[in-house]
Amino acid sequence: MNPIYERVPWLLIARRNVARTPVRSALAALGIVIGVLAIASLGVFGATLQFSVTQNLGNIGNDLTVSPATSQGVQSLTDRDVRDVERAAASDVVVPVKQDRGVVSYGRERSIVPVYGIERPGELLAASDGRIPTPLRSGALVGSGLADRLDVHAGNSVTVDGKTYRVKAVLAQQSGITALNPGGGVVLPPAAVAGSGYDQIVVRAADARAANASAMAIRDRLNARQERVTVFEYASLSEQIGSVFDVVNTFLVGIGAISLVVAGVSILNVMLMSAVERRQEIGVLRAVGYQKRDVLVIMLAEAVLLGIAGGVAGVLLSVAAGLVINQVVLGDPLFTFAPRNLGYFAAAFAFAFVTSLASGLYPAWKAANRNPVEALRS
Repeated sequence: MNPIYERVPWLLIARRNVARTPVRSALAALGIVIGVLAIASLGVFGATLQFSVTQNLGNIGNDLTVSPATSQGVQSLTDRDVRDVERAAASDVVVPVKQDRGVVSYGRERSIVPVYGIERPGELLAASDGRIPTPLRSGALVGSGLADRLDVHAGNSVTVDGKTYRVKAVLAQQSGITALNPGGGVVLPPAAVAGSGYDQIVVRAADARAANASAMAIRDRLNARQERVTVFEYASLSEQIGSVFDVVNTFLVGIGAISLVVAGVSILNVMLMSAVERRQEIGVLRAVGYQKRDVLVIMLAEAVLLGIAGGVAGVLLSVAAGLVINQVVLGDPLFTFAPRNLGYFAAAFAFAFVTSLASGLYPAWKAANRNPVEALRS
């Protein structure tokens, strides 16, 4: 005999009882399998979707935009404001931006596009064709989208509002959400854009924590006496998106949990039927010296065995489903084994164990408390 069964004979009895009705036991375990698969797979899918969206956001949390406090009548930012922002965010990249709209002509093509006036565009933008001069004193930089539409390349000349500029570079396409994305416009020297002030100041920090510290320092310095600027932190947008996905993940896991509760009801039904069918057997066990506690343990062990079998099968199927999901969505099946996803697998298995244990409590209590004499007479 197996040494484990010698030490815990009730486990052998429980295993044999489960094997006596293989079809009924398999159907009860199948409910657990479906529940575990639903919880873990939906959780992994939500985590994968959140990671995919977060990746597309890029380093959005590192950026700030400082804009005029239009609610207080401030229409533009001055050179003094730029200097104050530079002092407040001493270790960050600070780039003032002027913005307007203009007519861009190249050959027979004419388009009304955004026009940006930036002196140091190379601190925020990259080129896919040509080179971005620092500082930008002459010429123009053309956004990737506009360059594709007009078929413009570095070295060509374009006309903006009647003035001709040589294209110094075509800007690289930016991925994700950024504080400044002139993909559909042109970047010119600040003096070439109408207006004496700046429409915004873009601040790029090393990370989200540094961006938050810079935002507080800018507000303290520029808005101490009067509200002059409005500071928008992109990290807050990223946090809001993360919070929304957390709610969605919880909802998806909750839907999966419902199916596992239904599986628990199935186990409850199986155990009640088993207790009724084995009245005489339970009476014999009590007659030969088994205590109520022993009968209770045997019955609970049967329910738990069903839960463990279904839980293990469900987790294995969930891992397989996770590999497929992450291959299709991310192109990286190994993301299935990310710590958060492993947490979903563990939680689904634990829920299956608890559900099966809870489902077996009443039938086990009922069987343990049956009068042995009445059980033998039945």
